[in-house]
Amino acid sequence: MESINILGTGCAMVTKCYNTCFTITNGEEHFLIDTGGGNTVLANLEKLNINIDKIHHVFISHRHNDHITGIVWIIRAVAQRIINDKYDGILNIYCHKENIEAIKTIADLLLAKKFNKYIGNRIIFNEIYDKYKTDILDWNIEFFDIRSTKQLQFGFSTTLENGKKLTFLGDEPYREELFEYANNADYLLHEAFCLYSQRDIFKPYEKHHATVKDACETAAKLNVKNIIMYHTEDKNIVDRKKLYTEEGREFFKGNIIVPDDLEIIEL
Repeated sequence: MESINILGTGCAMVTKCYNTCFTITNGEEHFLIDTGGGNTVLANLEKLNINIDKIHHVFISHRHNDHITGIVWIIRAVAQRIINDKYDGILNIYCHKENIEAIKTIADLLLAKKFNKYIGNRIIFNEIYDKYKTDILDWNIEFFDIRSTKQLQFGFSTTLENGKKLTFLGDEPYREELFEYANNADYLLHEAFCLYSQRDIFKPYEKHHATVKDACETAAKLNVKNIIMYHTEDKNIVDRKKLYTEEGREFFKGNIIVPDDLEIIEL
């Protein structure tokens, strides 16, 4: 059974939930997408009963602290399992060249040599670029440059074992150059920083982010079946699911998913 395991749903400065990251699972193994900004990634993996031994593939979309710094804890946890002879195989980290350099620098500064010595042999960096394709678990993944206006960032698209198309657009709004990846997606993962009705409060456009209205209008235009909205503010955390769904339904007639941290979405 394929599923998305939500580890975090929030933007950079949230305190009532964790930063946006998740896994896609095939039932046995897990593909980790982003890692948030701290070791809460390990706590939330544990809460979802995801063993670090079952993570052999990690994708880091870009070099903002709420997406990349949790990877240090993943590297440390994996390295410790290797030391204890309890981790089989290789941890593959997929990201662009700037991310590779940043992660290696952070790890070198913060982790002991006994952990770092596995980078390059048991912990391998795979440099990605626009239209880079590779097989991860049961899926052929195509990574693409999302054309960020802030910093080089990648998303990806794949076809699941059940034949459904899944596309992850990173944490910036959809751009027309990404049409081939997002059009007719069965599952579109799209950031929604806040409600359109609260745009004057949260100022998403100044931060190069989208509102619920924007995300849902995009989903409608692209003939998407399910939109999954994440990377949100947390001031509405208690009623977020209800408020975001209600606003979204004005602009999109498909299925709207506004997950909470630790929620599992069956695909």
